[in-house]
Amino acid sequence: MPRQVCGRTRPGQSRYCVLTRTNDLQALLSCLKQEGSVTTAHEGGHILKSAFQPIYSLSHCRAVGHEALLRATDAEHKPVPPPEYFATATSSEDRVWIDNLTGLLHMANFAANRPARQWLFLNTLPETMLKLTSEATPRHLAEALDRFNLPASTVVLEVLESAFQDAGELTAAVERAREIGFLIALDDFGAGHSNFDRVWQLRPDIVKLDRSLVARAAANTRERRVVMQMVSLLHECGALVLMEGVETVDEALLALEADVDMVQGYHFCRPQPLPETGGPALQKLSELHQLLLNTALRQRQQQKARIAAYYNAIGHGAFTLSQGHTLEEACQSFLSLPQAEVCYLLDDHGFQVGTHVLPPQYSSPDVLGYEPLNDCTGATWARRPYFRRAMQAIGQVQVTRPYRTIHGNRICVTVSMAFRRMVDGQEQIQVLCGDLLENEDSALA
Repeated sequence: MPRQVCGRTRPGQSRYCVLTRTNDLQALLSCLKQEGSVTTAHEGGHILKSAFQPIYSLSHCRAVGHEALLRATDAEHKPVPPPEYFATATSSEDRVWIDNLTGLLHMANFAANRPARQWLFLNTLPETMLKLTSEATPRHLAEALDRFNLPASTVVLEVLESAFQDAGELTAAVERAREIGFLIALDDFGAGHSNFDRVWQLRPDIVKLDRSLVARAAANTRERRVVMQMVSLLHECGALVLMEGVETVDEALLALEADVDMVQGYHFCRPQPLPETGGPALQKLSELHQLLLNTALRQRQQQKARIAAYYNAIGHGAFTLSQGHTLEEACQSFLSLPQAEVCYLLDDHGFQVGTHVLPPQYSSPDVLGYEPLNDCTGATWARRPYFRRAMQAIGQVQVTRPYRTIHGNRICVTVSMAFRRMVDGQEQIQVLCGDLLENEDSALA
């Protein structure tokens, strides 16, 4: 049995436990204490409590899980931030001890007030995950789950961001957790060491986007587009995506726009002592979907009005070419517009016909830095969306999403149209394209 000291620091103070470096289940359970409807833990002069923040499915418009968070106070009942409490650990063994104790505490409180059809998200240190490869730990975990009547499939282990050196050992531990039945979430994605390398290595069931990434994307159009593509790529990697730290309506709209699966944050609900079963967040989710529909409609109307002249000009240029005029004559209308950057013609295989046609007033402060890319004679653009879409819908103008132009450090949009024309007595399909500079504050679909 481990050495255990229980008592009071002075009259009137709370009971606490101090144990030697062991993770025996009974030793850990001895630090738990039932206080009314909740369980607390008393360890090292600190009182530990659980708090639960709901995690909502945007599609289901209801809570599907709760992240368990630690709330600690000292012997004087003063709040102790979790990082400060974990800093009291003087060794890796101590950190694992605290991590296991808080995990049991959260299991006890979640099980006693467990909502139907919901996950328990538990933050887990990499050092704790490694213990899953030992012989004793899986048995202790099974005993703990049985004690609280929690199937392993209801628990999501969040692997915390850390510069862990032995990636292979951590991967093996994650696989062992999967064998037991746990789901795996990669926390703090987009910050520190949690990146796509970790996604490919650990194959998480859920990826949680870091709060800092969410805040930047909500405030910056370019980063917003990057996050939306990031979510799509994570889905293709086989992970569900959870956006955490959602605190404003704009950030909530970003989550819907980016097609994330789940959200978590103060905008919906703050952490609370017991798991959430309803509340105002459900109404907020319903209103959010309607707000997105209204916002998308307004953006489409603004986009249509802003791009109409370029849209019409590229269609007119294609018609002009089909009537036997030169490329320069066909592009004149498009290139007279204020944001027009360049026009070019492709054959039916995506190869460029001739050179770019530039507007007479064309100037760019950074064009010299991209001079090696200026001559596009014979270049092939067959893989680009503006060519592929145009070839799939001959006679209809297509508009791309914003992307980086090769003509400088700027973002552009391409409008294109495939059409038929006679060349040397034979009918050919060609694609007329025009690039226009994109306003960073706009959002073309």
